[in-house]
Amino acid sequence: MAKVNHRESLFELLEQNFNRFNTPDFVEDDPISIPHQFSRKEDIEISAFLAAVIAWGQRITIIRNANRIVELMDHSPYEFIMQHRESDLERLEGFVHRTFNSDDLMYFLQSLQQLYLHKGGLEAAFLIGNNYKERISNFKKLFFEQEHLKRSEKHLADPLKGSSAKRLNMFLRWMVRKDPKGVDFGIWEKHDQADLMIPLDIHTSTVGRKLGLLKRKQDDWKAVEELTSNLRSFDPKDPAKYDFALFGMGVNKII
Repeated sequence: MAKVNHRESLFELLEQNFNRFNTPDFVEDDPISIPHQFSRKEDIEISAFLAAVIAWGQRITIIRNANRIVELMDHSPYEFIMQHRESDLERLEGFVHRTFNSDDLMYFLQSLQQLYLHKGGLEAAFLIGNNYKERISNFKKLFFEQEHLKRSEKHLADPLKGSSAKRLNMFLRWMVRKDPKGVDFGIWEKHDQADLMIPLDIHTSTVGRKLGLLKRKQDDWKAVEELTSNLRSFDPKDPAKYDFALFGMGVNKII
């Protein structure tokens, strides 16, 4: 393993691998391929949110089950969310992705309907707070305002309780980051990509530590803040772009 000794060479390494992996080729084998099936803003954000919620485990399984959710919504996420009847939810019976089951999915679809009917939709629901630590935590409170099974709460993270909130930070990157290469969507105009936080997983944290960008040993929200802060020093306007570099280097064992 080549050790990076200087800030300049570290910047070059990050930029090189960002440009290597932030390409349209990235889409096909990633859960972001699910929202790329759509052109309508609401269809994109709803399918992206649901894909991100179940984005743990093998990517091939995540993509297969996220596509199954899209099929269950008749390939029209927003229309299904807004117009479904209780009887339409019967088709969800039997859906399962790891610990996320049909009861969870039914609640998530019903809660999404309430967000679009009364809260201005997903984009507005993620704007309550001064930063994404507060916004993600407040979103979870808002999302579970309706009567629900307690078990469903575990499928949305809460940074105020220390969680790294990897899947929601990934979803936010998809929605907020304006990407000239067309991988991320950048359709949430009321958000600022400079505020985004790194989606912290085994690959980004491992490579971050090897590069000296992350000292904290736990993969929690404090680690997210530390890693993002260090990456922000290289590109304060678009720190989350380095998710591509760290993830790509980790998956491909480049460092």
